[in-house]
Amino acid sequence: MVTTRRPCPPAPGPLEGYATRFDDLFSSLAQRRGFREYLAGLLLPRDRNKTLTALAGAEPVTGAQHPAVQRLQFFLSESPWDPERVDARRLELLRADPATVPHAEGVLVIDDSGDRKDGTATAHVGRQWLGRYGKTDNAVVTVTTLWADERLYYPLHAVPYTPAHHFERGKRDPAFRTKWKIAAQLAGRAGPPDSPSARRWPTAPTAIWTTSGANCTP
Repeated sequence: MVTTRRPCPPAPGPLEGYATRFDDLFSSLAQRRGFREYLAGLLLPRDRNKTLTALAGAEPVTGAQHPAVQRLQFFLSESPWDPERVDARRLELLRADPATVPHAEGVLVIDDSGDRKDGTATAHVGRQWLGRYGKTDNAVVTVTTLWADERLYYPLHAVPYTPAHHFERGKRDPAFRTKWKIAAQLAGRAGPPDSPSARRWPTAPTAIWTTSGANCTP
């Protein structure tokens, strides 16, 4: 017996049409609702939209126990959905849209942006070069790729860099990866799995390593 899905409170305006393209990746009404609230929180013009309270449209600090904040916290940290499948669907939709389909005149941009972090408890934290500040500091650095042409750009993949001191054998540990190695692996991932309708993100000969000021050349 097929159970009819309960309707979900819609996302604002045209965002609902986009959100419905992901509904089959979520197993419950709570997940579908959480996904819509997360998308809206990211896109609406709010201050500090990296915080849960701002994403949920609640007051900072005092709104931390608001039901909408708690609901979003559960969706992002405990609800059993697969972020890799959601991201793959996002990229699939970009490849299928004539306005964002990749073409040979675009480039694959590689970046190693970082944010300063206090203390040592945060995952991936360590003293490392921060190009945006022009100095070495305690930080978390993420290697990212994005597709760009003269009209637009959009992110593809992101992987945090883990400094050597987090590994038992340091730089000689098999699990350690330099930023360059992560960048090369992400460049390889820019091609979706082979299928009759699949299409790679064609790239120019040079991808740009913007933060450190160096080019990734063949």
